[in-house]
Amino acid sequence: MDITTLLPDWMKSEDIMAIVAGVAAFVSFLMIWNALLVKDTLPDRIKKLDSRRKKLKDDLVHKKTQRSPLIAKETLMHRVVKKLKLMKGEGARQISAHLAQAGWRSKDALVTYLFARISLPLFLITFGVIYFIIQNPFEWPLGGGIAGVVGMGVVGYALPGILVKNQISKRYKEMQKSLPDALDLLVICTEAGLNLDSGLDRVCREISNSAPELADEFGLTSIELGFLADRKEALMNLAARVDFQSMNTLVNTLLQTEKYGTPLAVALRVLSAEMRDERLMRAEEKAARLPAIMTVPMIVFILPALFIVLIGPAVLRAIDAFGG
Repeated sequence: MDITTLLPDWMKSEDIMAIVAGVAAFVSFLMIWNALLVKDTLPDRIKKLDSRRKKLKDDLVHKKTQRSPLIAKETLMHRVVKKLKLMKGEGARQISAHLAQAGWRSKDALVTYLFARISLPLFLITFGVIYFIIQNPFEWPLGGGIAGVVGMGVVGYALPGILVKNQISKRYKEMQKSLPDALDLLVICTEAGLNLDSGLDRVCREISNSAPELADEFGLTSIELGFLADRKEALMNLAARVDFQSMNTLVNTLLQTEKYGTPLAVALRVLSAEMRDERLMRAEEKAARLPAIMTVPMIVFILPALFIVLIGPAVLRAIDAFGG
């Protein structure tokens, strides 16, 4: 059967078929080009850091917080959060600090988080009432349905915090892996005659593709070192945003060099070697735990197949002998 008989009359023309084939080839070329094209995210990251620097300067000079365009639009989330007065108090500042540790520093992130803490439990409780009490597919008694609804509400309340903690943990692991290499680059920059501000800015540009999280933090610290009156405050802000042992050690080392005037390159070289040894020890520890971790999969998946291969023929011959 000729496939051209299935086509409409207007597509049987050779000119139309040539145009369609040309358009298909051009679209395929664009898709392959877009897939293979390496996208440079450094300009967008630099724009974000510049906007952050401008906002921090305005806060320092004018002593007031600039409103972002999204907050100025007064969406439903902003109206609900503002009506309940959730943006004020120590709790909101702590939540904002946790979101900054996860890499979300805007006020919109805080509003979204607070709105999720309110709306998600209500949504899941409503869903639980409809599913566990009204429909009741499991035929649970009323107490079981109420327990299911309460459980859905607890899950909805705890889910945003769990997501933020997972994001913080993931971000810290990525920065901890790339920190020794970044310190080596910083040592090279300081030995070449750059000060701490310029060295951090240079390292930020060099590791922007391999370690974007660490590059963002170093870039923001370099900006704060440039315009804050107290350089110690900029370093303490870095320790607050990235709160793990290696970064705290680095911040303490930088504070000591700023205070006592010790050579920065020597201190950073020693610290980089210690962090590299610590990373090697963590890798060796994981390798040492591997035999114990592989014991259960070997018992569950490998030994039954091994027993079938080794003992199976003998069992079959014994069955044939007793049966005959």
